[in-house]
This record gives sequence, structure tokens and C-alpha cells, in this order.
Amino acid sequence: MQPIIDPRQGDIEDDASSTKKRSMLALAGGMLVEISLPKLIIAWGLLLVVPGILLGLVPIATTMWFRAMTDNVASPELGFWTVVALLAALAVGWFGWRPLFRLAETSFWSLNALLVQPIYAACREVLRHFSERLLFATATDASRGKLRAGAAAVAGVLLFALGLVVAGWAWPRAHLFASLTEIDSFTRFAEVTLANSILVVAGYLAVAALFWGFADALMPQPITLRQFATRTGKRRVWRVAHLSDIHIVGERYGFRLESGRLGPRGNVRLKRLLAELDAINAKAPLDVVLISGDVTDAGLASEWAEFFELIAPYPQLVKRMLILPGNHDLNIVDRSNPARMDLPGSPNIRLRQLRMLSAMDAIQGRQVKIIDRKTRKLGRSLDEVLAPHRGVIARFADAARPLFSRRLTELWAKIFPMVLPPHDENGLGVIVLNSNADTHFSFTNALGMISAEQMRGIEIAAAQYPRAIWLIALHHHVVEYPWKAKTLSERIGTALINGNWFVRKLKPLTRRVILMHGHRHVDWIGLCGDLTIVSAPSPVMEVTDEVARGFYVHTLAAADDGELKLLPPDWIEVPGERPDEDVSTAPRRSIGHAEIGKS
Repeated sequence: MQPIIDPRQGDIEDDASSTKKRSMLALAGGMLVEISLPKLIIAWGLLLVVPGILLGLVPIATTMWFRAMTDNVASPELGFWTVVALLAALAVGWFGWRPLFRLAETSFWSLNALLVQPIYAACREVLRHFSERLLFATATDASRGKLRAGAAAVAGVLLFALGLVVAGWAWPRAHLFASLTEIDSFTRFAEVTLANSILVVAGYLAVAALFWGFADALMPQPITLRQFATRTGKRRVWRVAHLSDIHIVGERYGFRLESGRLGPRGNVRLKRLLAELDAINAKAPLDVVLISGDVTDAGLASEWAEFFELIAPYPQLVKRMLILPGNHDLNIVDRSNPARMDLPGSPNIRLRQLRMLSAMDAIQGRQVKIIDRKTRKLGRSLDEVLAPHRGVIARFADAARPLFSRRLTELWAKIFPMVLPPHDENGLGVIVLNSNADTHFSFTNALGMISAEQMRGIEIAAAQYPRAIWLIALHHHVVEYPWKAKTLSERIGTALINGNWFVRKLKPLTRRVILMHGHRHVDWIGLCGDLTIVSAPSPVMEVTDEVARGFYVHTLAAADDGELKLLPPDWIEVPGERPDEDVSTAPRRSIGHAEIGKS
């Protein structure tokens, strides 16, 4: 008996959040109808209005404090409360500098994520997009690189000018160094505070955009890697299966929120993929099986349950597996409604982190080491670091008590980067990063950043093993790819907020490092200066059930001078299947060297 509507094939409800089936304009229109205005007001108040008011008050408070301190210091006797305030400030700085620095850094990049980076990135990519279409329809990587550099510089200059205009408007209304005696009414106080905030933000926008524009223009532009290293008998090699964005769903006939019905249903394709990967490993053992984020489609408990069921039959793969968080694992508030938002402090945000943390502990907890900031060495394993917190984690997952959340916030920040140490002094090590920016809104879930604390961890690991070579794994791409984009929406809002800073910080290590990421769902291997970057295609996104998809097995080789080389990758094709096809009778896969960028 065949129903008129085959429920296995889904329907329009499965496309509710799909950016592939619905236009961004349609999604934005739906959000305006569905969004919770009270939550929006509270969230914007906490994330923008309150920081804006505090930003406007900082110059006034600093001026008042400086005047009071100057008067006290100049007086014959230093006031008792002045001494107490100084000692308290020193104590906070001495004992709590790391959390305070992390808070300041997060707030700084949040400001960039909410305001500066989107404006700058949009301006830069609009200039690049239309200039490439008009001027360089058939451009090479080199000519397109020059155009991209020029567009970045022009975008920086334009936003610098815009920032100066806004700052000039706010200047007569602002009073950065006022005292409370000079602000004689609440209306005057609100006006001065708002004007101060606009002046400071506009000034920062002008300076930051100019800095970012010329930083982007002067850094090496990415180019596609055309020639790989060749295998020789003397080279030591490692084989890495690179998976990413597998987007596991929790239902047998469920569809991914981003693809909707333009993607495969359920997890059958992943079962095939794992079976093929297990057969490859049995013939020639792999060194690493890397899943670089978006393990799940929305970080739900049912999706993680499916993940563990999928990998359970393959213990040899699990022994070699490393996973890391993607934006879909952490930042999807509601997979059926992109207008839904979490308020700052919501336990749901922490709960998704803990599900990810629990999965990482189960997969790689005994293998990876956590950086000990006190000794500046690799410390205990992830499993050992989590041991004292297991009860708190379990209680939070059960009761979502905010009391437990404060301890877990610090724990989540401390565990990255995770380091899989090399087996010997000149072996291959793996550094696992969390590149996700904290967001409270599904529609802005894709933003990423690398903290200074994680970068310091990379430097500590590299210093401890000065002859080792490294695979650095993260979710987000650090640079936009050099090819021509089909639509403007492909170019904006998904790369690292501080990608150019991260690339520059890696410069001393570039010949000993290969960077692997996912997030974009497409395969690209290229260079940014001397840094080799590898993007993994998604085996489940962008295509329907019957279309073949696959992944790469990469071979990394150590040269005699200690440089890390990339050999030609092997493309592992996972064939498609008809909706009613028996998985056990599906055709076998094909293996061969692939032309990068074809998928």
C-alpha cells in the first residue's frame, strides 16, 4: 500500500530552516514573524545596550577615579579606602587575571562579531564579488589574489571614513572626561553616555577596519595547491582520513536543517562510509581518523546517541578517531526555527557544550593531553582533567543548575587546545582546537574565532616538541577560498573573525604544520604563504540520497629537513542509493587520486 504522500521522503516542513531550499530573504521574513520580542529585547539589552552604556561610562569613571587618586596621593596622608581599593585591585589582577583576560577577550571579539567584522567583511566581499564578476571573469589565482587584496584595502579605507563621519557627529554631544557634577540630570546623563558609546565604537570601527583592511591586503593571498610532494623511500609518512560535517540526525528519516530535502535522509550514507573506512583501515592501518566538527546536526542528545551507535561496530576506527566541536554541535538553538534564541546565561548553551565534552572524553579522553598553564608543558589527559568534575557535569545535565554552570564555564575554556603528542621527538602530533564563537541565536551560529589562550597552547606544545610536525585541526576556515563565488551569500559571515591574526601567529610554524578544517562542505587544498590548508567536503550535505559523495585519505610526509609535506590525496567515493535500496546490496566504493575541488 502506497500513501499519496510518502512520509519517508519528507515534505515542506523539513525545509523550514534550509538555506538551500529557501532564500535568505524568505528565512529572514519568517524570523520577523516567529522571533520572540521579549527575548530579543532582553538579549539585545544584555549584549549591546548594557555593554554600550558601560563603554560610555568607562571614560567618565576612569576620569573620576584618576582625579580621586591624584588628590589622595597628593595629600599628606593616603586615605584608608584608597589603600584598600588599590590592594583589592592588585589582588583581583594577581589571582584572577586569566578569567578576567578571557572575559575581556571574549567581549572584545563579541564586539567584533556583532558589529565590526560583519560590516567590514560585508563591504570587503561585496567589492570582491562584483569586481570579480565585472573585471576578472576568467581570472587566475594570482590576478584574483591581487584583486582580493585591493578590495580589502579599499573596504578598510571606506569604513575608516565612515567611522570618522559617525565619530564626528557624536563628538560635540559626547563628554568623555566628564564628572558627575557636570552631568546634572538623568536626561543629560543618558545623552552623554550614549554619545560616548557611539564615539568610542565609531572610533574603534574606523581604526579596526583600516587595520584589518591593510592586514588582509598585505598578508599572502590564498592560492589553490596544484602540485603535491612525491613519495620517496626515505620519507616517513602518516595516513589521515579527514571527515567533516557529517551532521548526524536523530531520526531514521530525518533531514538536515541546512539542506532540507536537498540532502540525504537519515544516517544510512554514514553507515556506508564507516564500513568503507573500516575496510580501508583493515588493509592499510590509518594513523588518524579526524572529524573536524559538525558531528551532529543540532547538538541534540538523540543525535549523539546515534553517533555512538554508528561507531560502535568499528572499535579500530574509534581508537584512531579525534573529534572537535563545530557550530552545529554548539550553537544551534532550535533546528526547526532559526528565529529562536537563547538568553545569555541559558543552561541550554552549556548543555550542548557538555554533550560535546562528554563525547570527546569518550572518544579521545585518554589519548589527548591538556596544556598545563602553570608549568607551560603538556599536562594530564582529558580524562584525568575531567575526573574531579564528572559529578558536577552529570548533575548539570540532569538539573541545569546555574551554580554548576560557573565551574563548567572555566572547565570548557581550559581544555582547549587538546594535544595528541607525537610518539617520538620528530613524529606527528595533532592539535585540536575549538574555533566556535559563543552565540545565542541560530541565525548567527556560524561565526568563529581562535582565542589567544588557544594560540598560546599551540606555541607551548610546539616548544615542547621542537622537532615534531603538527596537524592542527579546527572547524572554521581561516581564509576565504580564491575561487569565484556563485552568490554573495557564500562569501560572508562564516570564516574566523580573527583569521588573519591566526595565520600570522602560525607563521613561525608554517613549514611544520598542516591546517585541516571543515565548515564549508567543499574540498579545497591550498596555500596561504607557506601554510598548507586542507578543507574537507561533507559526505552528507549538498546532495540527495542517490548521488555519490565521498571523503579524502591524506598522506602526510616528513622531509629530511623536518618540513611537513602533503602527498596526493586518495578520494574515497561512497555511492548513492535509491530510497528503497537495501544497504547490504549496494555497490562497492572506488579509490583513486582525486582532482581537488571537483566535489
